[in-house]
Amino acid sequence: MADTFKRITAEEFAALDFNDYTLLDLREPDEVIVHGIDSAINLPFSQIGTKLSEVPKDKPVIVYCRVGDWSEEVAEILADREYDVTNLEGGYKSYRTFLESKAAAPAEAKEEPAKEEVKEEEPKVADTKTNETVFIDAKGLKCPGPIVKVADALRDLPEGTTVSIEATEDAFYSDIAVWADRTGNTLVSNDYDPNGPLVKTVITKTATQAPVGEAKQTDGPALYEPREHEKTMVVFSGDLDKTIAAFIMANGAAALGRPVTIFFTFWGLNVLRRPEKISVKKNLVETAFGLMMPRGTKKLGLSRMNMGGAGALMIRWIMKQNGISSLEELIDDAIKHGVRLVACQMSMDIMGIKQEELIDGIELGGVATMLGSAEKSDMTYFI
Repeated sequence: MADTFKRITAEEFAALDFNDYTLLDLREPDEVIVHGIDSAINLPFSQIGTKLSEVPKDKPVIVYCRVGDWSEEVAEILADREYDVTNLEGGYKSYRTFLESKAAAPAEAKEEPAKEEVKEEEPKVADTKTNETVFIDAKGLKCPGPIVKVADALRDLPEGTTVSIEATEDAFYSDIAVWADRTGNTLVSNDYDPNGPLVKTVITKTATQAPVGEAKQTDGPALYEPREHEKTMVVFSGDLDKTIAAFIMANGAAALGRPVTIFFTFWGLNVLRRPEKISVKKNLVETAFGLMMPRGTKKLGLSRMNMGGAGALMIRWIMKQNGISSLEELIDDAIKHGVRLVACQMSMDIMGIKQEELIDGIELGGVATMLGSAEKSDMTYFI
């Protein structure tokens, strides 16, 4: 399949006249706003399943994502649909790195003096910082709400900005320390008052990410090869409580900036069904399956103490009373933050579920899609 589309390096890409190409940016809108190319079409990877046909064929297409993995998959699909398509190797990250190295080249070419060059750079770094402290009110939010709110707030703030956070969830005291460590931000202070309860945290958005991944030896200091730390979840169960747990973990991982794929198979497909009845043509067995299975998230039961549906109602009531996001809200948040939701085509065929019956933003995939995601992940859950 690698031969069905072309590849281009960041240096070659930078030399092109973008007006001669259709640039397809698969990153999420918040990334594109901060670092984007004006002429590019932004089609988030999470929406590929429903909107890929909108990509025009009048020009050669160059497709890219953050680091080049997902764009390869889309390039293969476009090539199968007879597009003239090229994948940007290394994604937008490689392109941005090339531009930064090119801009820094004149300064690096100077022979004298090395120390003076470092001194000249220091004020430039300081200029990107701000003395302003931004307050983030996360009080009343429940996991993963506080972490997601902090991640969203920091994303568009300049590096060097200090944020002060207040939260009333006990777990936030631990979660924010881990989040700061794994995202490379600086935890200035983290205080917990159990009598409140109240967690007061101060974080500085750090320019240099913490080294993550394998150390790569170079002529100078060891560099770190970053890993994306992708997460994969296979949701086999259609139980309300297990599904809530899956989406809490998915939203938490997305807040850490990790790519997340959730693959729904067999009973897990009921999570993705629309709550309203959809008129589609089915045979007798498919119709019987549809009648026996819950339609959508609000019809899901509990794995324990379901009590004919009363247990599920109690759980939802308790969640609402404690300010915990409902399953429907968790799913919406996951889609907004780029979590990839994939429905198993084979299971859909067995159970008589049609694509029209699924909620928006769902991709269709098979075992290769699931295994491909799992192989790239450092963590895979079967739920």
